[in-house]
Amino acid sequence: MLVVTGGGGFIGSVLAAALNEAGHDRLVIVDRFGSGEKWRNIAKREFLDILPIDGLLPWLDRYGGEVDTVFHLGANSSTFETDADAIIAGNLNYSIALWRWCAAAGKPLVYASSAATYGDGTAGFDDGVDLARLRPLNLYGWSKHAFDRWAAREAARGHAPPRWFGLKFFNVFGPNEYHKGEMRSLVAKNYARVAAGEAVRLFKSYRPDFADGGQLRDFVYVKDCVAALLHLWRQGRASGLYNIGSGRARSFADLIGALAAACGRAPRIEYVDMPEALRPTYQYFTEAPLGRLRAAGYDGQFAPLEAAVADFVAGYLARPDPYL
Repeated sequence: MLVVTGGGGFIGSVLAAALNEAGHDRLVIVDRFGSGEKWRNIAKREFLDILPIDGLLPWLDRYGGEVDTVFHLGANSSTFETDADAIIAGNLNYSIALWRWCAAAGKPLVYASSAATYGDGTAGFDDGVDLARLRPLNLYGWSKHAFDRWAAREAARGHAPPRWFGLKFFNVFGPNEYHKGEMRSLVAKNYARVAAGEAVRLFKSYRPDFADGGQLRDFVYVKDCVAALLHLWRQGRASGLYNIGSGRARSFADLIGALAAACGRAPRIEYVDMPEALRPTYQYFTEAPLGRLRAAGYDGQFAPLEAAVADFVAGYLARPDPYL
């Protein structure tokens, strides 16, 4: 059995699809679904159980001996979240509990960290950096960073799962992100607008070294993220933290240009003021060095931005059923 927390969410549901495709149908999907359309992310999946988040640890106490690996991708991923108690409970303490269970039971753990742990990039984006140097810019980023540091300390003391991988995902986009509301990618948010020939709004730049729309991100396709994740899980060596990104920063203007091209439209962009509250914590540049991932034997290619956006549009957004 394979446990996937956040298995009904964005990356988790794409991972579940890939696991099904590889012949794994004994999946335990852990998530909360509410009253929206999130359930559609798993409508095509084969699984053994669906559990609520607070039901996993009791379930592990009963059936955990049959579990092969825990993929812990569930979290509150909102960079706008301000409830520290909720973030600590859901993102930090829950992760600690799963780590401790995996260490005690001798089960591998693969968990989602985030490029938000790197903060403004002053200390770089190297996944081998001294973690104490990093200063995340928001509560979400801090929660992921706090667990990375906790996990590294526990591993150094010999209190770790037999294999563990913390994955620092950069700006992921692709199918099954539709339930994420304001945390959706700009591609998902703006597809209908661009397809209709309307303008897309992007934030103005407030740094002289970046033009409006020239702010840079490492945009990475979710299918490529899952392929890299599965490689690390299968290759069975070199536990630790790994960047998962394309390895190439591209501008927001490039992203909208790729979306417009995929829709057969000319790009139309309107630059608007960035909210003042966001300006002090805004990242102007992210890019994933992939040296550790390549050293771990992963030689898969990450789709160029234009190809990834074209696949997302033609294969999903433009179809009546956009789900993987």
